[in-house]
Amino acid sequence: MKNYLAFDIETAKVTPDESKLKDHRPLGISCAALAWVEDGNIETMAFSGKNGMSLPSPQMSKEECVAFVDTLYAAAKGKGFTLLAHNGLGFDFDILAEESGMHDTCAELALHSVDTCLLVHCLKGFPVGLEAIVKGMGLSGKTEGMSGALAPPMWAEGRCDEVLEYVQQDARATLRVALEIEKRKGLMWIAKSGRCNSLPIPKLLTAAEALQLPEPDTSWMTEPIPRSRFTGWIDALISEIKAEDE
Repeated sequence: MKNYLAFDIETAKVTPDESKLKDHRPLGISCAALAWVEDGNIETMAFSGKNGMSLPSPQMSKEECVAFVDTLYAAAKGKGFTLLAHNGLGFDFDILAEESGMHDTCAELALHSVDTCLLVHCLKGFPVGLEAIVKGMGLSGKTEGMSGALAPPMWAEGRCDEVLEYVQQDARATLRVALEIEKRKGLMWIAKSGRCNSLPIPKLLTAAEALQLPEPDTSWMTEPIPRSRFTGWIDALISEIKAEDE
């Protein structure tokens, strides 16, 4: 089993439509969290902006985002952790790249990380949410009644402790899911219909490895989601890598 370091971020901007979140960029980052296994227990650490006041700042500064990316880089390159996120390539690393200005570093980390959302999409042709997987696999970790859409207004209202607990719970849940996938050689999730579905996964792949998988049949879908939805911000880098391999 790999030595995983899971992470998650929460955006800061209050937007009217979560489904088109990226249309409202820049979104800012209110807080972030790490989760890892230490002495058999899952430990977490939260990050937020500091402005000298009792409450965290409205969002992390560019320098604070740089420091967080540096932390991820040091863990991956210096300490041998495999970075892990659910939709990390399609969202977390993309936003981190914009907020920190460290596009190349975030792109490199993203391609070498494990993204459980991307992996399911590459295998099935559609993504599955973290909460659906957590419930399908009978795990704990997701905060009941809480969602990423609620985090920005709650943060703006000063309910920072609740959001910090939520982002740590999501990082913890992401880690638990990966560990269970490795143990069970597959995952399960609860579909919107209420049906429990399963997917064999002999091995967790990095994002770069997952993107090399053959495209699944999506002819039955009305509006299939292309892989470019996840990779658009680093397509140039992916093209360079393919050219080098050829």
